[in-house]
Amino acid sequence: MKMFLMLVLAFACALHAAEGKRLTFEQVFLNQGEPLLRPLPEITGWIDDSSYGLIRDGKVFRVAAYSGRARLLLDPSTLKATGPDKLDWLHPADRTADFSSQVFLHEDDLYLLRGRPAALKRLTTTAAAEKNPRFSPDGRRLAFTAGNDLYVCDAGSGAVTRLTFDGSEEILNGYASWVYYEEILGRAGRYRAFEWSPDGKRIAFLRFDQGRVPCFPLFEAQEAYGRLEMQRYPKPGFPNPEVRIGIVDLGGGKTDWISFPDSGEHYLTFLAWSPRGEKAYLQWLNRGQDELKIYEYALGDKSLRQVYRETQKTWVDHLESGSFHPLSGGGFLLLSDKSGWNHLYLVDEQGGERALSSGAWAVAGIEFVDEKRGDVICSAAREDSTCLGIYRMTLAGAAPRRLVEANGVHRADFSKAGSYFIDRFSTLRQPAVLRLHARDGRLLRRLGDSVSAEFGKYALAKAEIFRLPSVGDEPPLPAVWLLPPDFDPGKRYPAVLSIYGGPGAKSVLDGFPRRLGDHYLAQEGIIVIRVDHRGSGHFGKRGMDAMHRNLGKWELADYGRAVAYLRTLPFIDGGKIGISGGSYGGYVAALAVVSAPDTFPCGIAEYAVTDWSLYDSVYTERYMDTPQENPDGYRQASVLSHLDSYRGGLRLTHGSMDDNVHMQNTLQLLDGILERGRSVELMIYPGQRHGVRGRKAAENARATVEFWKRRFFPEKVGSVRPVGPVRQEKAVRQEKQE
Repeated sequence: MKMFLMLVLAFACALHAAEGKRLTFEQVFLNQGEPLLRPLPEITGWIDDSSYGLIRDGKVFRVAAYSGRARLLLDPSTLKATGPDKLDWLHPADRTADFSSQVFLHEDDLYLLRGRPAALKRLTTTAAAEKNPRFSPDGRRLAFTAGNDLYVCDAGSGAVTRLTFDGSEEILNGYASWVYYEEILGRAGRYRAFEWSPDGKRIAFLRFDQGRVPCFPLFEAQEAYGRLEMQRYPKPGFPNPEVRIGIVDLGGGKTDWISFPDSGEHYLTFLAWSPRGEKAYLQWLNRGQDELKIYEYALGDKSLRQVYRETQKTWVDHLESGSFHPLSGGGFLLLSDKSGWNHLYLVDEQGGERALSSGAWAVAGIEFVDEKRGDVICSAAREDSTCLGIYRMTLAGAAPRRLVEANGVHRADFSKAGSYFIDRFSTLRQPAVLRLHARDGRLLRRLGDSVSAEFGKYALAKAEIFRLPSVGDEPPLPAVWLLPPDFDPGKRYPAVLSIYGGPGAKSVLDGFPRRLGDHYLAQEGIIVIRVDHRGSGHFGKRGMDAMHRNLGKWELADYGRAVAYLRTLPFIDGGKIGISGGSYGGYVAALAVVSAPDTFPCGIAEYAVTDWSLYDSVYTERYMDTPQENPDGYRQASVLSHLDSYRGGLRLTHGSMDDNVHMQNTLQLLDGILERGRSVELMIYPGQRHGVRGRKAAENARATVEFWKRRFFPEKVGSVRPVGPVRQEKAVRQEKQE
């Protein structure tokens, strides 16, 4: 049966390949030539419950959801003469929901566009750089930070009021310290650490004192003497920033500082306002990250009350916006994986809780809540862990009902009252489409398709999701591979294991990739395979818990199983298997090539953590505890501890200004390799942060393809031309658009 299926697959691949064109390097990595994928419509968000904003042909339109009729809201061509030439009129720093007011950042000052016809006004002229402007809910005021202090500006008069007065390099008001931005508040907030109340009368903000946090130097090697950038970066076991939560009343400018009963080191964050704004929900997490508390702060009598507590033996994930929702009648909804799987819970005002979902599947996020109807719309991986669907649940706990039946990856954006939602949907073989649905899931209109007219002319790789067979008590691991378009089971192919591998981070999903790099490698005769290990999230929190205090152990064990399986297949060249990843994936790739060369003879490790004592405190201690508490775990998890086993075959890349995973990681690994008289390929990308972008990304892609060809097809070395300046400029423009 297995051989019969392989023959059928080979016939289908050969037939498809015979009919299709080949991808070019320029198409895939430089965005030149015939485009296979086109951008989906650029929807800016819901204006109200029945219309959304749309950018089309360089203009902004208001589109009626049901009819599709569009009305012009903004034509930048009529505005260019009224202000600075470099304003991006289509992408303001913030705007009101109805587009009546928009704020722009230009040369560190704020510009306000409002009125009919729209007029531009410069709001600020301060020496300090204004950052993160946000309109109040009624659009009458703007809050922003400058010089690490918090300000508010009247949008009508332009009058600016300073709310805090001690901002400095060490004290940050409303602007996040780096480790909070990266690990707790999230990158999407762009360092913003303040929130308007629903009535626009108060602002809750975080104040960071990072005076005790050690500085890490980042060197920019430009001009004669270069530039040294000092970054406050807490590493495991070192001091974290001290955090306070303040709520400032804009009526009088007085700040109430909230005093918590908990002692010792901890993390504090603002969670949400109650719907009417009379209460604030706050989150406390101990430094060990195995105890979480939610507090309710009443503005009326300024009382603080603990309303939820959770502990786990390993770690408790902090709550984010999609995992917490306050209810108007009191109480709240939250997501927790304390049962072993992430599920939805209802917590009432008295602290009583009830599970609204259960089973061996995970809820991913709370997407919309309709209290009048008693509905809670969630994204979840219920039918299959490789899919993401949209489900209606209820406050009464009724069984989940899927709103859109098609398997794949669905990401929904609901209108203000939930009458409609826009679904961005794709599968492994179907590029993304944008569709409008009614509240009950009925398809109303197709809004856009990313498939270009040229897409069908090309022979792309054959993509398949499958599961590696169980071995004893080991779980069946989800996997996806891309087979060459002209796949022949009678031939032997090299393979590259492309991985990330961080806790709870799935790589195997039934969704179409954003880029076609893996398809290009498959076309060049390399089978690309992704495998998710037991701690990737497919097996719930129970699977992730295995990684506690021993990062690297189960990743290598499960990826090793994948290689062993590949070597049983007659069409895999068992001597030509590589591994590749970036960031956490770079850590796993480096650890694999260094510590297990018989299994992983070659690989690429990009901007990799090489020793967990060198990464940040919040992320590392969540999984590993501190180096003082877990010295053996840190030693075993370090790539540097296994260098005596290294034989060669590793390529390292890093950005010289990486503020996330410092280049220190790669330099220490390089030093250890050279001290043992062995060699490694190395590319440092000057001025690059975490990852490689623009022109340098194009060169990195070329070098990556050439690395695999040197390892697998020595006769094809040099088949990819160097990246020229014209191609690079186009790659830079595309990167900026994305």
